[in-house]
Amino acid sequence: MTDQRQERPHLLVFGPGYSATPFMERALADGWTVSATWRRPEAKETLVKQGIEPVPFDTQHPLREDITHVLTSIAPQPDGDPVLRQFSDKLRDLKHLRWAGYLSSTNVYGDHDGAWVDETSDTKPSLDRGKRRLLAEEAWTDLGADISAAVHVFRLAGIYGPGKNAIRSVLDGRARRVIKPGQVFGRIHRDDIADALWRGANSDVPSHVFNLSDDLPSPPQDVIAEAARLLGVEPPPEISLEQAAMSPMGRSFYEENKRVSNKKAKELLGWKPLWPDYHYALPKLIEQETSA
Repeated sequence: MTDQRQERPHLLVFGPGYSATPFMERALADGWTVSATWRRPEAKETLVKQGIEPVPFDTQHPLREDITHVLTSIAPQPDGDPVLRQFSDKLRDLKHLRWAGYLSSTNVYGDHDGAWVDETSDTKPSLDRGKRRLLAEEAWTDLGADISAAVHVFRLAGIYGPGKNAIRSVLDGRARRVIKPGQVFGRIHRDDIADALWRGANSDVPSHVFNLSDDLPSPPQDVIAEAARLLGVEPPPEISLEQAAMSPMGRSFYEENKRVSNKKAKELLGWKPLWPDYHYALPKLIEQETSA
């Protein structure tokens, strides 16, 4: 029997957006075949320019038989996970599939009043999107068990990176310091997500759940204040959560409060955040955001 690990890996990505892009780029650089789904014609064109094989998000389109790895970053909907709903049978038919990565969210833990949580902590999401995430995690893990593929679920903290960060918000005049006493958030740079995915996809680690967050959960207003200080500008005024004009989505992030441990990813995957906290990240982001 041919050793699958000697074959050229083929990564299929469902939802090749902001978080998945660095992982796809790394796979391409390492000689992998990479394909990804599209729904809009302009997205298809972008994939082709990147050297990625475009796959329509359409159940009528066959999946290539040589796919070895799958990543999905598409959020579940009220009627379930759209990838599993439409492609479950096709994924089950992939004879060489050995790894699937699922990008979830730390909102599956719900509110823990600022306490530390890890992968063994109670999952008690109060938000509907967190409840849907938890169901999708279970469905992907069950699929992996059925087809003998490792499924790594990555619970992501607040994602940031090029063009989406506190420095950019201050420079653009969009930053706010909304105060809720005791509130902290974890953050994760998209390059750190890519590194964890790469390590998982190339490992023999069986199905597991991993938290991906930085080493220093922090009050959001502190991050904005430090960004403003480094840029030499006045920080935006503080405003209480009760007074803040926010969308329901924005306000919902303040309904849950916890500190997320990343210890398991460090121990099992050998992962270590390249962007460990905002004190390190902000000066680097200034270089990136002001060099263009």
